[in-house]
Amino acid sequence: MSPSAGGDQMVGERLGLKPGMVVQELGWDEDVDDEIREMIENTIDADLVDGKHGDVVDVVLLWWRDDDGDLVDALVDSLTDLVRGGAIWLLTPKVGRPGAVDASDVAEAAPIAGLSTTTTVAVGKEWTATRLVAPKNR
Repeated sequence: MSPSAGGDQMVGERLGLKPGMVVQELGWDEDVDDEIREMIENTIDADLVDGKHGDVVDVVLLWWRDDDGDLVDALVDSLTDLVRGGAIWLLTPKVGRPGAVDASDVAEAAPIAGLSTTTTVAVGKEWTATRLVAPKNR
């Protein structure tokens, strides 16, 4: 196993991803970390799908910056193709970086969208990922 493959696996494990999962990417822009995207694709052994996928997905990766609009609306839209029991990983710039999202904004938006925050992990040099899930009794 190459060193990069080990790193890929580590990021995949932190995000709970496995080969064969379908991962939808929303909020892509020029500032996203292509290394994170590549590590995720290596972990799932497939390409990321976009919002036009038209079928259920296991996980949604939502890249989000402070000035992207209404976070509640984006989270609700992220649920459209998500399989029951699936997770949304909200990727935001780290604190102090341009576009950083205040943790209180995420904590406030999640329950309005019908989601709970479970875990936050650092991914890449510039991004943090927060796992959001729908309550089991939904």
